[in-house]
Amino acid sequence: MVFDLTLAGPFIRMLAWLIDFCLISGALLMLTYLSEAIGLIARDLASTLTLLGMFLIPTSYGFLFEWFGRGRTPGKRIFRLRVVDARGLKLTLSQVVLRNLLRAVDFLPAFYFVGGVACTLSSKCQRLGDLAANTVVIHQPRLAEPDLRLFPPGGFNSLRTRPHLAARLRQRLGAAEASLGLQALLRREQLEPAARVALYRELADRFRAEVEFPPELTDGLSDEQYVRNVVEILYRTDAAKAPPPALKAV
Repeated sequence: MVFDLTLAGPFIRMLAWLIDFCLISGALLMLTYLSEAIGLIARDLASTLTLLGMFLIPTSYGFLFEWFGRGRTPGKRIFRLRVVDARGLKLTLSQVVLRNLLRAVDFLPAFYFVGGVACTLSSKCQRLGDLAANTVVIHQPRLAEPDLRLFPPGGFNSLRTRPHLAARLRQRLGAAEASLGLQALLRREQLEPAARVALYRELADRFRAEVEFPPELTDGLSDEQYVRNVVEILYRTDAAKAPPPALKAV
């Protein structure tokens, strides 16, 4: 079973990058003014600061925003883009580091020429940094909340007895992961038994890695039931005050 995510095309990625480029340019301009001021006192220090800033600001900009912003820089956030693992899961630290280190190569010889060519030729619109880090950029349009009448309650949900852990789960899991869990349950009968077991095991392991619930709440729960409990926390409005994540219709 394959779950589709809407890939962001080169044009919308370029628009997002232009916004990020303006912000980076603004930061570099401030660095220039600061270096000029420092240069009146210590010219060598000003030169060193300028060289370091010219490298660190563009590199750390993407790294910090994509890691702490869950795959979104300001430009990506405006156009509702997000960097995710190629399987639709959340980014790992190594993926964020690798794709941003290779940004300099994608930029060659200027204005992301190499990266733009790679995106155009790639079936998943991946620049070189994406290919190396196994990431993609997806578009998440604003969509209505899914019809949860198709997702009947699965009985007592022990995870809801720990509201603070449930809130942490909603905070840490992104829309792509929530969508995968819901679609896996809604399409349960379309899956072959072996594929169903493997899929629920992978999803359950992914969810458990984000928030660890006490053993007395999870002992005896199958992977499928664990996924069901997590999805219920994420989507049912009577389970939490926070709005559910946006769902990518498939």
